[in-house]
Amino acid sequence: MNSDLIARLRAQLGGPRDGALLRFSLGTALLSNGDACGAITAFREAVGFDATYSAAWKMLGQALADSGDTGAAVDAYRHGLDVARTRGDKQVEKEIGVFLRRLQRPAD
Repeated sequence: MNSDLIARLRAQLGGPRDGALLRFSLGTALLSNGDACGAITAFREAVGFDATYSAAWKMLGQALADSGDTGAAVDAYRHGLDVARTRGDKQVEKEIGVFLRRLQRPAD
């Protein structure tokens, strides 16, 4: 199921519909399929197309956290938080705030 979606999304790369939303959709599908590394690439490409795409920054942070790269995840979340605040994207701002606090919580 997810493999079919991923294949269809990949088939559109480089075409007329290629852009931040396509890369975001691919990253989301890859992440839900357990491919954090592939998702990281797709989300980085999404923010490369549109650096003000706050949801892509949030998902990049999540993919980085899932891959074990906590430092890079914190950096992505912080950048996404700045973007969300600038755009007035309150929901993403709240979500990123929660994820950041979780990552920065001292280990028990």
